[in-house]
Amino acid sequence: MAITVTVSNHFKYQKDKGNVDMSSDAFKVILMNTTFAFNKDSHATLADVTADQLATSHGYTQDSKSLANPVTTEDDTDDCGKTVWDDVEWVADGGSIGPTGSAIIYDDTTSDDTVYCCIDFGTDYTIPDTASFQLRTLVGKTT
Repeated sequence: MAITVTVSNHFKYQKDKGNVDMSSDAFKVILMNTTFAFNKDSHATLADVTADQLATSHGYTQDSKSLANPVTTEDDTDDCGKTVWDDVEWVADGGSIGPTGSAIIYDDTTSDDTVYCCIDFGTDYTIPDTASFQLRTLVGKTT
């Protein structure tokens, strides 16, 4: 299973315009249904992807998972800036969460809720009742 991360072109534009601050903006992560196919050109804002977000149910609540404690550094090895957030977790309660095949990270501070990127898991996951689903070592890179 290969996990891939694709950054939206709108995010690159917003960052170049000075509308995004990786260290201080509020970023959130949402889980997407299995039919969602990310398009880096047309999936620019939360409104563009929200129809494919998992429904609020069984321990998943739409638009509620904030990314915390960003640490932004210079990465001279990969020639980029890098922001690392704390891990996030959902715990299924009263039924299963999913299936999900990807997650979207978006900037909740920008006026249009700019989509930062899509994390494609490379496979679909269904989180059974009482089990947890974690996204660990969330790293955002910008060049």
